[in-house]
Amino acid sequence: MAEPRSKRTTVRRAAERGRYDEETIHAILDEGIVCHVGFCVDEQPFVIPMGYGRDGNRLILHGSVGSRAMRALADGAPVCVTVTLLDGVVVARSVFHSSMNYRSVVIVGRAEAVTDPEEKMRALERLTEHLIPGRWDDARRPNDREMKGTLVLHLPLDEASAKIRTGPPKDDDEDYALPIWAGVIPFAPAAGGPEDDPKLAPGIERPEYAARYRRTATASG
Repeated sequence: MAEPRSKRTTVRRAAERGRYDEETIHAILDEGIVCHVGFCVDEQPFVIPMGYGRDGNRLILHGSVGSRAMRALADGAPVCVTVTLLDGVVVARSVFHSSMNYRSVVIVGRAEAVTDPEEKMRALERLTEHLIPGRWDDARRPNDREMKGTLVLHLPLDEASAKIRTGPPKDDDEDYALPIWAGVIPFAPAAGGPEDDPKLAPGIERPEYAARYRRTATASG
């Protein structure tokens, strides 16, 4: 089993749930869509939800060049990024032991701005393909104005850990005899059917990647 990568990312509470191997961390990141980015500006903490992507052992973040969050991260502010997948609600016999089954990742470090035009375009492709696989080759690419207005960051996954809970409730021994239902309510978010843009030109059919869209872990290097 892989060892913790640093003290800052070592799972301490319920340490047996910690995972430190790249395969597990990458799979969780590849299945998720939204991350929460934590940072401080002038001693005020902020946590901002963002879309993201992954390129090998780097997380990709992007936003407007005018974004306070993006500017702070580009300037080297320490950052903590989290991604969580909810797999089920765990209903125990006691309210104390009710919980959730989940898979989560925590990343800490400092991000770097992507300045090389080709690398920046590659990062935007990764972001697009992470959200909607198959879309990059079917849509207009960013133009010069859009590229200049977008800040792209790479955050190394050097300090990252995963934490996973699975299985049924873990009640106290004396509570198993109580006449109270207990179990797990699975939670599996699913995309609905695509809704056409009201301004869609006549004769344009829905692409297969939209009609069959679903979230699964996909390899990103």
